[in-house]
Amino acid sequence: MLPNRMNLSKTTEDQLKLLKQRTGISPNVSSRIAFFRSIESNFRFTTDMAKKLDGSLVLDKVTWLGETQLITELVLKQTYPNLDDKEVMAAWAAHVEDGIASLRNHKNIASFTNAL
Repeated sequence: MLPNRMNLSKTTEDQLKLLKQRTGISPNVSSRIAFFRSIESNFRFTTDMAKKLDGSLVLDKVTWLGETQLITELVLKQTYPNLDDKEVMAAWAAHVEDGIASLRNHKNIASFTNAL
């Protein structure tokens, strides 16, 4: 389903790096939280919203998803049954981007770090 090597848009990557500076939480961990926050908020990806995944932080799927790999892929498959593998990666990236927006402001960052 998801490829073994994955990356995000440069904008999303920059936001994850900024969040790491503020909280000390690595981009792969915060991207997992952002993904599920986005799913929970009922954001839905469409292929016309796909962005260029031009970030330089290219990690393997296991590093990006960790222990959430199976559930992440199952949620994507259930939510987007008709997308091909490349489109599923774009959907994952769009969900991370959408979810990171809710973590950006200072109040949410404080509660985010306290929850961990």
